[in-house]
Amino acid sequence: MQASDFKQLFLPCHRKLFSVAYRLMGNVQAAEDLVQETFLKLWMQRDKMGTVDHPEAYSITVLRRLFYDKMRTGRLQEVDKDVGTLQVSSSQNISRQLEQADEYQRVRQMIVSLPEPQASIMLMRDVEDRSYEEVSIETGLTEVNIRSILSRARKKIREQIKAMRYDKD
Repeated sequence: MQASDFKQLFLPCHRKLFSVAYRLMGNVQAAEDLVQETFLKLWMQRDKMGTVDHPEAYSITVLRRLFYDKMRTGRLQEVDKDVGTLQVSSSQNISRQLEQADEYQRVRQMIVSLPEPQASIMLMRDVEDRSYEEVSIETGLTEVNIRSILSRARKKIREQIKAMRYDKD
């Protein structure tokens, strides 16, 4: 694949990739870094790809897998806890915001640790806010299967959150 073909195929996906990355990462800089890593990985795989029928879906899948890898290996910086981005109004408010950011990060880690396809379906549906139809197209599963898998995944996450909160007390 030539550079011009690559640009024509994948650069129009930048806005969508950034949107997905921002929802996953929760930070503009981290999202942009993830998008750049995605483009780099796509570029390095360009000769092995062949023809890509749905470049947006393909690039989102690559981005999501990079995100999973970062979460699993612990290389994801917890930028959500950046105190500089918190609104300062009272010490209680700061404490609460830090606690929420910490819980949010733990839930994201729980989602990523789910078995496949639960993790990817839950991320697509609940984090990326994609429709059942979009998830069905990308995964090749029926909407009924997706709802069932998502229900089981949400149940596991609820159980883990209950256990996490119980351990706090």
